[in-house]
Amino acid sequence: MDIGRKDLKACVRTPNPSGRRSRRQEIRTFATMTNALLELRDWLVAEQVTLVVMEATGDYWRPVFYLLEDCLNVILVNAAHAKGLPGLKTDVADSQWLCQLGDCGLLKASFVPPEPIRHLRDLTRYRTSLTQERSREAQRLEKELEDAGIKLSSVATDILGVSGRAMLSALIDGERGVHALADMAKARMRPKNPVLVEAMTGNFGEHHAFLCRLSAYT
Repeated sequence: MDIGRKDLKACVRTPNPSGRRSRRQEIRTFATMTNALLELRDWLVAEQVTLVVMEATGDYWRPVFYLLEDCLNVILVNAAHAKGLPGLKTDVADSQWLCQLGDCGLLKASFVPPEPIRHLRDLTRYRTSLTQERSREAQRLEKELEDAGIKLSSVATDILGVSGRAMLSALIDGERGVHALADMAKARMRPKNPVLVEAMTGNFGEHHAFLCRLSAYT
């Protein structure tokens, strides 16, 4: 199978009844919508396909692989490995070329974890992405505060902590009293009140408030 964003090309290669060593090939085009993929699955099952080969093209392979894996023997191959094998190949005949390589046993299957592990990987990767995004957002907010002469990051270890969020929200809402802002410190930040008064003294204006208001963390 050659899988794209909107459609895929599927080539079925079966023994030709008229010749002992020849093969019969049929290529069909299917949309990548679920109903079309169900039609593809029914066709492959009807043709008694014993091996389905597809390249790991971006994330387009995932819905096709997951839909077919329950009833067919599906392998995912590295595109670089398939392209590195000698032979005549054109972009028009990607599915046909993969079909021939699979029929000859020249392709090595990539590891695709079972469904519970896939779910766990999705969660851990998403958590990592959120953590990285939070760090980038904190850096952006710190840059805006520095531009306004607010040195909150010099006093608070995490400007997106409980105390930091309270002060940022108050700044965005228009509070400019440095003592009032410093009094919003919680827990271990409370003893740093005198230093916070100095740190929160700056030139935080409406422009800074507008930019900080765009953050999902304030």
